[in-house]
Amino acid sequence: MSNDPLIHRPRRRRWIVMLTAGLTALGLILVGYGVAAPQGAPPAPSAAPVSEPIRAMPSELASTPLRVGLPESAPTSLRIPAIKVASVVNSVGLNPDETMEVPAPGPLYDQAAWYRSSPTPGELGPSVIIGHVDSAANGPSVFYELGALKVGDRIEATRADGAVVEFAVDTVRSFPKDAFPQQTVYGNTPGPELRLITCGGPFDASAGSYRNNTVVFARQIS
Repeated sequence: MSNDPLIHRPRRRRWIVMLTAGLTALGLILVGYGVAAPQGAPPAPSAAPVSEPIRAMPSELASTPLRVGLPESAPTSLRIPAIKVASVVNSVGLNPDETMEVPAPGPLYDQAAWYRSSPTPGELGPSVIIGHVDSAANGPSVFYELGALKVGDRIEATRADGAVVEFAVDTVRSFPKDAFPQQTVYGNTPGPELRLITCGGPFDASAGSYRNNTVVFARQIS
C-alpha cells in the first residue's frame, strides 16, 4: 500500500474506469487469502466490488449541474460513531498493472483507505473509501459492522487541511459482485458525497471471497 500524498494522480475523467478495472482484479488477488486461511478461521475478504469496467459515463450523469465543493485535500481519519469506527485513513492507488492497491496484511490492514483518484471528501462527486470486513488472522476488521448503519447516521471525515466534513447516510445497499451497478455507485453527483465499501453476503468457498458488496451512500451535510 502507498501512503504518499496525491502524486501521479490519474485525471478525474478517467478515475471511474481505472477504479472499476482495478477492482475487477482485486477479487482475483484476494482469493488467495481465503484459500490459504487456516481451517475454521474467518476468510479474508476482498475490500471492494468485483465488476466489469465502465465503458463510458451516461450522458444524464455527465451533464448533471454540480454545486461548488471544497478544494482538494486528502482524508486523514474517519469516524462513524454509530458503529464505533475511528480509523486513520491511508491512501491507495494503482499497481503497475493498473489494479487497485488494497490494505495488505500487516499493520495497515485494519485501517480504512481512500482511493486517491476519487474526489477527496467535500469535493464534488463521490469520495470512495474502502475497508476490510474481517481477516483470517484477526477476525473483524474496520468495516465489520458497516451494514448495520441506518439512514441519518453521521460520518465524519477529517482532511489534511484540518477541515472536518460531516456526511449523513442516505442508504445502505448490498449488491452481488457479478451485478455491481458501477454508474450508481461511482457516477457523478450534484454535490459532495461519500461511498464506503466493504464485502458482505454469503461467503463463496470455491471463489475464496464474499459474494456481495456492502455500499454506504452518504451526502455532505456540513
